[in-house]
Amino acid sequence: MASPIVQAIKQIAEEKHLNYETVLETVESALAAAYRKDFGNKLQNIKIEFDPETGGMRAFDEKTVATEELYDEYLKKVEERAKLAEQGEDLSAKKETEDMREEREEYQKEGEEEKPRFSPKLNMPLSEAKKIKKGADVGEVISIELEIPASFGRVAAQTAKQVIMQKLREAERDVIYSEFKTKEHQIITATVQRFEGRVILFDLGGRVTGVMRPEDQVPGETYQPGARLKVYIVSVGVSPKGPEILVSRSHPELLKALFATEIPEIASGAVTIKAIAREPGARSKIAVYTAEQNVDPVGSCIGQRGVRIQTVINELGGEKIDIIEYDEDPLKFIANALAPAKILEINLDKERNVAVVKVASDQLSLVIGRGGQNVRLAAYLTGWKINIMEKKVTGEEEKKTEEIVQEETVVAEEAEKPKEEKTEEADRVNP
Repeated sequence: MASPIVQAIKQIAEEKHLNYETVLETVESALAAAYRKDFGNKLQNIKIEFDPETGGMRAFDEKTVATEELYDEYLKKVEERAKLAEQGEDLSAKKETEDMREEREEYQKEGEEEKPRFSPKLNMPLSEAKKIKKGADVGEVISIELEIPASFGRVAAQTAKQVIMQKLREAERDVIYSEFKTKEHQIITATVQRFEGRVILFDLGGRVTGVMRPEDQVPGETYQPGARLKVYIVSVGVSPKGPEILVSRSHPELLKALFATEIPEIASGAVTIKAIAREPGARSKIAVYTAEQNVDPVGSCIGQRGVRIQTVINELGGEKIDIIEYDEDPLKFIANALAPAKILEINLDKERNVAVVKVASDQLSLVIGRGGQNVRLAAYLTGWKINIMEKKVTGEEEKKTEEIVQEETVVAEEAEKPKEEKTEEADRVNP
């Protein structure tokens, strides 16, 4: 049966979603801090080996072997500082840190690596190392076992407790960061937790909190605490308080991820989303493309009776979505993007990246859209600046249009005649 210490370590590891070895290393770090507090000194690099089965421990002072040249440079600096101290110079730790920073910056300017330093806490000269171990070499780690004269005092125990808490928090933050870094630019289901001013906090599961800034919220969308919503993970960074996970409901990539989830053709790569233009909460346009002849990119996204696209619309709270077929020809692409308006003529100024679109007067309001929304989204989608112009139809064009309409009417009437004749014959046969 495992010892109580082992059971306690396993329980902490399970609660914090950490490895057993990570928690054990944390305990050893805490014991090293406690030893340093009661029995060590500032020139010792204390390492502890702890056996959780028996509760026993061993203490070591670990030193890395350095060259004699580095050791000599260190001794020279000690002598120089002693002389300056006699002359009344400021030798505070702050000044020493500034000098080290200036020296490091000088090396960086010259394009060289920072010069290695001898530290009496971390290093020992080669000559001293050979006294302990005959075959010692530069870069080797020498462990000098230390005595544990007595039990730890109250202050040391308190120090150990603080170190354990801090190390566990750091380890937990590292695990969360690593986990969600792999989920960056994906969608997950989150629960609205609470509001902090205009910022909304989401529960991402496992006591992990996501932050939604005001610019990542959808205008007019309500966020009730406890509501479950799909959110897009914009970025995963590091802050002084731990991992900072930014989520969004307004990001265009949320739309792309939702389509990839709901539409198998997009998930498999048969249909590709070429561009997205979105005004969150109002309307979006998506340009889709496929290289396969037997696949309808627009129909695949809409689904039978609009089932597929309706699922995405419901997730976005009723936001309107236009599916546009992408075309390499900018004339066709712009015309598709301005749907459902009918376009008469498009002139492109490739140098200025401007498209002049001409429409009939009855299509003018349709092509522009409410508040200019349709043409604005089309411009974002295609990457062209679009200017709308009304094209007046001349009398000759009106006459030609009337003739075409009359011809189509005649053809339609002729097509109906055989049906009427067949009906009369059937009536005579079956009175």
